[in-house]
Amino acid sequence: MEKKTAFGLHRLCVLLILILSAFPYSKGSWAWLGITSLGIPEKMGCANLPLTNKQKDLCKRKPYLLPSIKEGARLAIHECQNQFKNERWNCSTTSDRSVFGYELTSGTKESAFIYAVTAAGLVHAVTRSCSAGNMTECSCDTSLQGGGSPSEGWHWGGCSDHIQYGMGFSRKFIDNAVKNISVKGGGALLTMNLHNSEAGRQAIGKMMSTDCRCHGVSGSCAVKTCWKTMSPFERVGRFLKDRYENSIQVLDRSKKKVRRKEKDHRRVPISKEELIYVNKSPNYCLEDKKLGIAGTRGRECNRTSTGPGGCNLLCCGQGYNTHVVRHVERCECKFVWCCYVRCRRCESITDVHTCK
Repeated sequence: MEKKTAFGLHRLCVLLILILSAFPYSKGSWAWLGITSLGIPEKMGCANLPLTNKQKDLCKRKPYLLPSIKEGARLAIHECQNQFKNERWNCSTTSDRSVFGYELTSGTKESAFIYAVTAAGLVHAVTRSCSAGNMTECSCDTSLQGGGSPSEGWHWGGCSDHIQYGMGFSRKFIDNAVKNISVKGGGALLTMNLHNSEAGRQAIGKMMSTDCRCHGVSGSCAVKTCWKTMSPFERVGRFLKDRYENSIQVLDRSKKKVRRKEKDHRRVPISKEELIYVNKSPNYCLEDKKLGIAGTRGRECNRTSTGPGGCNLLCCGQGYNTHVVRHVERCECKFVWCCYVRCRRCESITDVHTCK
């Protein structure tokens, strides 16, 4: 892929760079952004960040959203690594500004998940900030208030999460900034990434739940006040992981309308909630320094498991090494009057298995 294409795609996912101090081991590599742990620019303003012109304008108009952008990126990376911790590709990050390295521009299933979870993370973080009252231009969603079902003893009230605002900001920050980017050979990937970003946003809406609080004499539930709330982001991550497992390969063409690659199913429409990919995934078993793939050598595995994380699957049939690890810790602690704590010294020995 040409460097120009990779740069255009990097711009689309630039919010990932703003993760900063969420991962201490890579904090130094992002120190040039000049943003503190609170996400507030110290020496550099929006004009100096690696953003498109539209993103810079949005940043200048709404600098108070930078903490939410950072939190959205933190949510996305954490959940990506949580969902793939037992897989051959474990959503590893790099120390450079691309964050995800090869996968960010690969057009694979892994790339599809990255864009979806990133867009979803931004929606979740911004919406949560609105509901918490941290911003003046958005708060709770009041569109439902006044409705309900009096005959069934409940009505809408409370503080419903305003996901419309979060989704709108996510589209402006991620999508609008790249719609006019024209790069040779990158049209199909841009279309794919825009689709998957929207799929991530749709997942937030689909996972919304209804919470209610009872009102009545002596703790009865004569009347209920209900409101809409976002699901914990881990649940959104599980939903997107399922979409990843059932993702659809599409034709590698620079068209706005994506079509399935499988001929027999090309007329079957692809919904906004589906994840799509253009290229097949590489072999994550073996190290490929050119692509930045670490391989599974040295990864810890479960010898007794036959599923994900099991030594047979994770080690790709190459076998595993067994190490005896000795743990020493304080245990059975008791308070002795007066005034100290007495503990025993407990030892345990476990077998740790790592891929060859």
